[in-house]
Amino acid sequence: MRFRASIKDVNTFSKLAASLSSLGHVAWVRLTNDDVRFTIIPEQGTQVWAVLSIDNLFEEYTIQSAAENNTINLEAPLAPLQRALKSALSSISTSIRLTKKDNIPLLSLTITTTSSYTPAPAIPPRGTSSATQSQARPSDSTTFFDDDNAAGTSFDLSSHHRPPRDTLITQDIPVRVLTASSVAGLHEPRCREPDVHILLPPLLQLKAVSDRFTKLADAAKSSSASALSSSGGTTSTTFARRRGGGGGGGGASTQAAGLSSNNQRGPRLEMLANMHGGLRLSLRTDALRIASEWSELANPDLDPAAVEGAEEGVARHPSTVMRGRVPDAEGEEGWARVRIDGRDWGRVLSVGRLGGRVIACFCHELALILYVYLESEQEGGEDSVLTYYVQSYSA
Repeated sequence: MRFRASIKDVNTFSKLAASLSSLGHVAWVRLTNDDVRFTIIPEQGTQVWAVLSIDNLFEEYTIQSAAENNTINLEAPLAPLQRALKSALSSISTSIRLTKKDNIPLLSLTITTTSSYTPAPAIPPRGTSSATQSQARPSDSTTFFDDDNAAGTSFDLSSHHRPPRDTLITQDIPVRVLTASSVAGLHEPRCREPDVHILLPPLLQLKAVSDRFTKLADAAKSSSASALSSSGGTTSTTFARRRGGGGGGGGASTQAAGLSSNNQRGPRLEMLANMHGGLRLSLRTDALRIASEWSELANPDLDPAAVEGAEEGVARHPSTVMRGRVPDAEGEEGWARVRIDGRDWGRVLSVGRLGGRVIACFCHELALILYVYLESEQEGGEDSVLTYYVQSYSA
């Protein structure tokens, strides 16, 4: 079993590792002749199934194993991998290989950096005043003579100019080699056909709004708990009307109203989307109700070749049926809804640092599936796809 490669884009690889590490501690890494797969299956929270073209991640690579298609399965810790890649951001080249030390399998990163040498200041002739030293900056071949020694003492300054030197840094990441039988039963979650598919606005913008909602929910919960503990009664919080930012080809508005209730809820966010370019992110707690809405987003057309039944299958598809419904203002008719954990959702949206376009598929009251498409830098190359499965909570 052999694996050795030069990392093509350390910055992208580092951002990918950072995004994945926020969702899980370890990842199943599958290397083949064609692609590199990262899979995260936590006990709770979002699953990630990322498929990246090997040519987008590595160059001058060698993969050899006894398995079909030279498949190598590894269990890799994400935090050490991300730290190792982060230390290579300023490198001139970085390579990675599978090795073993003291019978422990390792992913070893060899990072090549350049250290520049700063020459020592020139030694001025004896007797030169400080006012004239700035004008006495000779070249490397200049020879100085001591006034008290006619024979003179020469100083060869060329030795102070040394060429840059390459420095090699090795980062070892302990991994576990997995057998084919141990991962044979792992497969992507199976979901029904989505009711709505929509192109999301920029993820970093969506993350800013989501994180704000989560903080508001935490603050309202803490405020309510403090008031109840001090007075023994119920409390109501009112938030003034505010405006929210929009993007992705549409505008967004935000509104809030005070509510009163005896039941405490955690920071669960509601996401709704329709087949007319509408997206809504809302939060409901005992103390407040707040929502941001985007409009004029794109609903991509289905590819008949990818749908069972071709043209007839597209006509019967749930999203086609949903497109024929006019969405109401209350978010019931013509909308697909999911309920997600605010903190987990914020970690999912950190993938926005990679860029790319994101299509969200809503399975009403069941799940939210994100497809993050990273374009290949090579002409005609295959795009990389990161798939996120976000489970919907019950009301």
